Amino acid sequence: MRIAIMGIRGIPANYGGYETFAEELAPRLVQRGHEVTVYCRTNNVKYPEQFYKGVRLVKLPTISHKYLDTPVHTLLSVLHSLFCRYDVILMCNAANAIFTIIPRLRGVKVVLNVDGIERLRKKWNRLGQNWYLISEWLATKLPNAIVADARVIQEYYREKYGVASVMIPYGANITKVKSTQVLERFGLKPQRYILYVSRLEPENNAHIVIQAFKQVKTDLKLALVGDAPYAISYKAYLKQLAKDDPRIVMTGFVFGEGYKELQSHAYCYVQATEVGGTHPALVEAMGFGNLVIANGTPENEEVVGDAGLIYRKNDVADLAAKLQWVVDHPAELGKYRQAAVDRVRNNYSWDMVTEAYEKLFRELTA
Repeated sequence: MRIAIMGIRGIPANYGGYETFAEELAPRLVQRGHEVTVYCRTNNVKYPEQFYKGVRLVKLPTISHKYLDTPVHTLLSVLHSLFCRYDVILMCNAANAIFTIIPRLRGVKVVLNVDGIERLRKKWNRLGQNWYLISEWLATKLPNAIVADARVIQEYYREKYGVASVMIPYGANITKVKSTQVLERFGLKPQRYILYVSRLEPENNAHIVIQAFKQVKTDLKLALVGDAPYAISYKAYLKQLAKDDPRIVMTGFVFGEGYKELQSHAYCYVQATEVGGTHPALVEAMGFGNLVIANGTPENEEVVGDAGLIYRKNDVADLAAKLQWVVDHPAELGKYRQAAVDRVRNNYSWDMVTEAYEKLFRELTA
């Protein structure tokens, strides 16, 4: 099949979950004999070659603006696709639902990965929230199929819109790396830091993690990994919160081998997000063999199961108590770490994810 992936920033990944998803999925589809194209934004992807791991890259411009970046680039990608002969297009982000009608009019099958309930994110104003609400409805009408990456999101679309979706989770690799160069750059030592990874936006609750960690009696450090190009005031608030505790390290974005190092050598991992489906960093942390402590949302509980710890939703005191217990009981961590790896191997492997997408594409194009 000739497959295109669009609605993301592009690969190699250097931003977030959708980009890592495409970087893992696209080369695996190529290995299975398909021709795959990923549409990239020139303001994000600086990789100079036309192909990456066998995947063709089409780099198109966009407008670097919080509300225009995604829709402008997706529209240009869709228009470009009209001059190609794709069998199926995988479009990411429910906000792009309106654009799925264009390739459909040309007879191309379109799959939309809707992610979570994006309109609940605090970063969106009333206009953005309403756009996502309308897009949710359009997602049930315009594409050939919609993909939810969590059972909770699948149930949401069934109950609210009476529409069936295909549940295909986010994946993770089971791996570790031994190198520590990036750790050394940030003043971190193996097994001597607690890890948090996310875009630094309000609904991802880095502030709650900082507030809870400051109550924990430990000489472990807290490594906050992530950034957000448009959340300037929130990042300033986080820095203000952290400035009086030298144990807190804010690294900014870290990708590739550096990210693997940070996940491989963490004492434990905290997932504080409250909006979204299957969170990439959470599944990845489990694949790296970390004990995870996750915010008590249905989506996080679905991923973690009994392979980690859950704290009451957005409860600073309960998170602090869970962190203190983990710090005080290192001998108890091993069973959780092994359970996390087993859960990823059985439910969230990238090969399983690739097989599910390939099966869906074949069914649509048969």
